[in-house]
Amino acid sequence: MPSERELRRRLRSIRNIRQVTKAMQTVAASRMRRAQSSVLASRPYEDRLRSVLNDLGPYAEPEAHPLLVRRPVQRVAILLVTSDRGLVGAMNTNLMRAAFRFAREKPDVGYVAVGRKGIAAVRRLRAPLIAEFTGLGDRPSSTETNVIARVAQEEYVSGRVDEVHLAFTRFVNTLRQVPTLRRILPFVPEEEDIDALPPLEYIFEPDPATVLGSVLPRLIEVSVYQAILESIASEQSARMVAMRNATDNATDLIEELTLASNKARQGRITKEMLEIATGAEAMAKG
Repeated sequence: MPSERELRRRLRSIRNIRQVTKAMQTVAASRMRRAQSSVLASRPYEDRLRSVLNDLGPYAEPEAHPLLVRRPVQRVAILLVTSDRGLVGAMNTNLMRAAFRFAREKPDVGYVAVGRKGIAAVRRLRAPLIAEFTGLGDRPSSTETNVIARVAQEEYVSGRVDEVHLAFTRFVNTLRQVPTLRRILPFVPEEEDIDALPPLEYIFEPDPATVLGSVLPRLIEVSVYQAILESIASEQSARMVAMRNATDNATDLIEELTLASNKARQGRITKEMLEIATGAEAMAKG
């Protein structure tokens, strides 16, 4: 059994750790509320833009824009969005497991990695790394994320990849974050059964190529921006929950060690009292 001094030392160390985890929990909760507000505010814009393109897509010729051209799939790019820092529970692990499982089903895969955790995982696999991005922070601007979207578009338009998939953690609520993979290139409407659609005819002004050339790249940029916001909200939620669990575990451990320390102290006092009594009895007999 550990000595009383050792138990006190462990108690002091765990109390310090609990203070740190409690502070990190508070910071993560504050950042999570801000990130949650951002992600919920931007979702309707992406949904509406995607809805408009879903309506227009079936009536546009594939040759109208390079992002509509579909080719036989020989090489795939995965835009992997993870966090820069750890202490987020299993969030990054679950996402990377899903992304790498998906990659095994494809003939050849390269990665555009956003976040240090994803970059490190791709390097450990020795997989092709097309580009890497770090340090976006908790409140990235669309200007910063548009650079990532342009890399994905250039890879596709140049023919170096035939599909681009977006892998990120979708924020559902504080306790639930879902690993998500979504194809963003080539753009294909979610409703692909054209025969089932109503017989509509859209008029493009000035022409389909100009309209789609303005809207399609914007959709890709918005999709990447939204995925990064989703990932940030998921990261802060996962960190808050992880730090809360760590704080609770530290509290339970402190209670156990306090009880053990009190028992050790009581045992020491009892032993000292027995020694005093034994010594007094021996002196009385002498």
